[in-house]
Amino acid sequence: MILRPYERAIFKRYLLPQRGEGFIFVAAMFSFIAVTLGVAALVIVMSVVNGVRGELFDKIVGLNGHAVVQGFGGRIDDWRDVLKEVKATPGVTEATPIIEQPLLTTFGGRVEAVIVRGMLVPDIRTNQTLRGEVMQGRLETLTDGSGNVALGSELAKNLGASVGSQITIINPAGRSTPFGTVPREISYRVTAIFEIGVYDFDKAYIVMPMADAQLLLLTGDQIGMIKVQTEDADRVGEILAPLAERLASQAVVADWRSTNSSLFEALEVERVALFVILSLIILVAAFNIVSSLIMLVRAKTRDIAIIRTMGAPRDSVLRIFVAIGVSIGVGGTLVGLILGFTALYFRKGILTGVGYLSGQNLWDPSVRFLTELPSKPNPVEIGVVVAMTILFSFLATLYPALKAANTDPVQVLRYE
Repeated sequence: MILRPYERAIFKRYLLPQRGEGFIFVAAMFSFIAVTLGVAALVIVMSVVNGVRGELFDKIVGLNGHAVVQGFGGRIDDWRDVLKEVKATPGVTEATPIIEQPLLTTFGGRVEAVIVRGMLVPDIRTNQTLRGEVMQGRLETLTDGSGNVALGSELAKNLGASVGSQITIINPAGRSTPFGTVPREISYRVTAIFEIGVYDFDKAYIVMPMADAQLLLLTGDQIGMIKVQTEDADRVGEILAPLAERLASQAVVADWRSTNSSLFEALEVERVALFVILSLIILVAAFNIVSSLIMLVRAKTRDIAIIRTMGAPRDSVLRIFVAIGVSIGVGGTLVGLILGFTALYFRKGILTGVGYLSGQNLWDPSVRFLTELPSKPNPVEIGVVVAMTILFSFLATLYPALKAANTDPVQVLRYE
């Protein structure tokens, strides 16, 4: 908003506190602080929610793919032919055969429920989700028939195992004998420990070569599913629709939306609810701006009347008070953005400090799914927050500014 020189002088005089106007200044500062906290809270919360959703999506999809082709009964017999057909589907960028089974593992007297995942050796070495998260050891040691496996970090911690440890994996569906079914127990050496960042995966997954998994599970030359990556995760249903029709008699195609729908829908509902609730802080700040400007207008009624008698038009008075209210909103927005991004940058230290003072773990991976608090600011959402704050601040100035502009100098100065 462009102000004339005399309007800028009056604007500065009214914006800064004068003698006897401390209460008005305190009310304006409360408005400024409310705007700052509202913007900072929105930036922090929306960035964290986006970060959680993004991290979960990247980790889950990176490990389980945009979709899976799963055979009836959990087994695909002619999987090589199916794999070729999946790879030939337009829009599919990657297809990975997998065998997966929940089993038990034991080490040092400890027993844990695990999920054994068998993958082809080249797929293990090129999987970005696994390769980028290896904490100890090397994935290159996992070869067919080597007896080597990789463990999730939380599973290794729970077992007390490390690189070089010999763990035993138990398959309850072992061989049949005259005395009943004898569980199958095979010893493996841990040669890599990874941390994907999703607690449920890190506490349960054991990755091994496909041939070793088939031998452990006695499945022969069968696999459980084919993990599929597409060129566009949001169009996965459209891309794989023709494949689902062709494989209708052999397998079921399930995309990430159906397999994780409840989780991502809950996150989306939470995101919208938090945005609406935290926006109320900015709305309250706007009401504070209204109240502080009304008090300022009442305190400056005589000044306004004198300005009007000196020839200042009504639109000048209107612009002055609108500029005062908008400046509070813009200033609070800028400081709120700085405060919000600073808090996001130091979020780990803040969590640690608050947890130390409260004596509680504020980010328990077993509850929060992720091992670390993520953050992913969205420029569009931040722009919406800034625009909404400035709009609320502008609307909050209209009534007091119009009241000031409509001041009748004759009535005010009649007895002066």
